[in-house]
Amino acid sequence: MEVSVHKFTLFAATALSVISLSACGDQSGSGGAGQTRDQIRAVGSSTVYPFATAVAELFVQGNPGMKSPIIESTGTGGGMKLFCAGVGAQHPDIADASRRMKKSEFDMCATNGVKNIIEVQVGVDGLAFAEAKNGPGYKLTPKIVYEALAANPYGKGPNKAQTWKDVDPSLPAIAISVFGPPSTSGTRDSLAELILEKGCQSDPAMKELKEKNEDDYKATCTRVREDGKYVDSGENDNLIVQKLGANPNAVGIFGYSFLEENKDTLKDVPINGIQATYETVSTGQYPGARPLYIYVKKAHIAAIPGLQNYLNTFAANWAPDGALTKRGMVAAPEDVRKASAETIKALTVLDGSKLK
Repeated sequence: MEVSVHKFTLFAATALSVISLSACGDQSGSGGAGQTRDQIRAVGSSTVYPFATAVAELFVQGNPGMKSPIIESTGTGGGMKLFCAGVGAQHPDIADASRRMKKSEFDMCATNGVKNIIEVQVGVDGLAFAEAKNGPGYKLTPKIVYEALAANPYGKGPNKAQTWKDVDPSLPAIAISVFGPPSTSGTRDSLAELILEKGCQSDPAMKELKEKNEDDYKATCTRVREDGKYVDSGENDNLIVQKLGANPNAVGIFGYSFLEENKDTLKDVPINGIQATYETVSTGQYPGARPLYIYVKKAHIAAIPGLQNYLNTFAANWAPDGALTKRGMVAAPEDVRKASAETIKALTVLDGSKLK
């Protein structure tokens, strides 16, 4: 399903001298080698978007005269396609991601000449489940979520559950209605990996299926029903927040920061009895905890004005008492922050051999 790209652009002050990226080469054959660009461009995750824009604001404040970075919310998957399309001024410098880069994306990058990629974990997030303040007070588990949303639960035929009570007798007889991220979103990937697969694996036969046929296993455990019970809500997580206000019996799925920002109108739906809080997400107790990343083209560091400083600004503001946590991001553990800061300083490139 095609999802329209929501572009959010930050504007700032005066232009700097234009620097060409022609030295990087034109991978597309479209004449892009002669193009120039004098501001940073990032694409990708709607979850990372508010933090990337916050860093852009801080970057402009700390670098008078620099143009503000352009940050586009395309979803993690959509951002990776744009990022991996080539090296040069017509291609983004950064991909924001709410999950780790896939091996297939790393290979796509390499095919298109994007061969020196810097991976930086910038923080942690929780895959939050929420309902309106006046909602029913759902209590869910990965197993319940899987059985409610899977297209073909445990491979036993199309999902016929209409109400939450059909899935679990402890839940109310309220029609299943879930607003969540589209297939291009890293949040959707996290939903599949952290919740749906865990629920699917409650049936021992699914573990056997994984060993026999990985493709069948993935389809059975992660494909979401398309009969209207799960509503793909695009890459604008604020839209899900609004829909929950209008549909108090519905459940919404988005990044933890959106729950934190909207506590006046929303409440958390606990998973396995654990609520999404700063503490449970940061310690990994919460089942939906996940790392947040940015990916950067090393070839663009010297060619795009301010790119190194933009990365430095991220590192300067991701501590527990930093500007990013005040925007709703959960700080990564200290050892992760140290390693990420060192990666930015040394511009260490990603070894793709451990990607999945």
